[in-house]
Amino acid sequence: MSRLFLVLDTGAAVLLVALLFVVYRGRQSARGPLPPGPRGWPLVGNVFDMPSTNEWNTYMSWGEKWGDIVSVTLFGQHIVILNSVQHAYDMFEKKSNIYSDRPVITMAGEMVGWDRTLAVLRYGKRFRETRKLFSQLIGTRNHAERFSHHLEHEVHQFLRRVLREPTSLLKEVRKTTGAVILKMAYGYEVQEGDDPLVDLVDRAVEEFSISTRPGAFLVDTLPVLRHVPAWMPGAGWKKKAQVWADDLEMTCNVPYAFTQQQMSAGTAIPSFTSAHLESNPDPEQEILIKNAAASLYSGISRSRFSSIHFFLAMTCYPEAQRKAQAEIDAVIGNDRLPTLADRDKLPYVTALCWEVLRWQPVVPLGFPHCPVKDDIHAGYLIPKGTLVSPNIWKFLHDPDTYANPFDFEPERFIASPGKTAEKDPRQIVFGFGRRICPGMYLADASLFISCAVSLAVFDISKVVRDGKVIEPVIDYTSGTIIHPRPFECSIKPRSANAEVLITAMHETREK
Repeated sequence: MSRLFLVLDTGAAVLLVALLFVVYRGRQSARGPLPPGPRGWPLVGNVFDMPSTNEWNTYMSWGEKWGDIVSVTLFGQHIVILNSVQHAYDMFEKKSNIYSDRPVITMAGEMVGWDRTLAVLRYGKRFRETRKLFSQLIGTRNHAERFSHHLEHEVHQFLRRVLREPTSLLKEVRKTTGAVILKMAYGYEVQEGDDPLVDLVDRAVEEFSISTRPGAFLVDTLPVLRHVPAWMPGAGWKKKAQVWADDLEMTCNVPYAFTQQQMSAGTAIPSFTSAHLESNPDPEQEILIKNAAASLYSGISRSRFSSIHFFLAMTCYPEAQRKAQAEIDAVIGNDRLPTLADRDKLPYVTALCWEVLRWQPVVPLGFPHCPVKDDIHAGYLIPKGTLVSPNIWKFLHDPDTYANPFDFEPERFIASPGKTAEKDPRQIVFGFGRRICPGMYLADASLFISCAVSLAVFDISKVVRDGKVIEPVIDYTSGTIIHPRPFECSIKPRSANAEVLITAMHETREK
């Protein structure tokens, strides 16, 4: 008998949930239709339609079938994908008072703790205060170029290490971006060889990418699951959340404590953290400073992975490499390395950097925006709390905006008689509205100097092994931030003079 009552109770609960679902959808229909999309199942919605890899390609194909605004649901959570950059401008910029918030991401935000950083921070007072700190540091091109000496120094160290060990390219790119951010944020100078702080930052950035990926963890859709005991079968994600939370805590606290110790000893190198601590902030402001410094990690990862994309592109497109090197030789010569001050004199190299950003965007779906109230856009209802994701990869591969969008062609950004330059991809890759990346000028400068000096001294090509050319496989990881899977390339000095130039730059720094 008790089993019968259990069955009846369970059936009644299911019917009640289904009834509430129907009523809820009915109320939505009265306010306006949701954007079209693949038809889902009752209660679970489109859980079986969601792609596990290369989501941007699936969303682009949905756009071809259902239009530029597509919607799906996961257990009642609405997700809208924008496949038109105009809709992104119209929503995120023209209606930024509605679309500047972030969704609550249970795994990455509440359980791991990334909601303390700018990328995931909800819109409000803390967001504005944090962003103001960034704006004062790197909010304009001139502000970012104050760090030109630092950027150039770290890139010269990168050249030296790659010259010594060219097969360690990915490791050296990782170390260089880590060195840039740790010195800017904390005045920390990385060690020769393996550096524990660089390893910690690198691990945290990778965990950020995985944990913030929409749909990666069921707890983001069903937050009640966070109360499931970690020992239960299938709850391994909860143990992972704790490990990642510990990594993030160390990433925030260890370098911050280093700066405090250096300041106490009177040996601190000027940095973002030391500059703000000199004013003796109160405890609340100190937390703001600490979290703002940690926010720089997610931003600098763009530069790191864009640099890797650059080496992959040069391996696959040697003609673009030769044209850039010819420009550098003609303008700079071979007796010095390019600097940030040369940027306006090197239009092809600048265009090549823009094409790196467009060809394989590091954040192909951006970070989801979240409306703070119901909105009617293009005749469709966008309910409050919807995850609205711009398909940045689609924007940058739209044949109506970019000719031959799947080819690597820096010339597209250079106007010529009878031909206008194509859209600057920086207007897309760094986001929109009040959520535009505050580190975009630094990322732009970092990518330029990395590409320019590498082109000046290195020839980058496909590996030839036993007389056979090894074709690199262009394949990418999945996550909020993507990067190529490991690939092989040959990196050699362009000449004996180039090798001397790299060595001479290092010896000059040593004196």
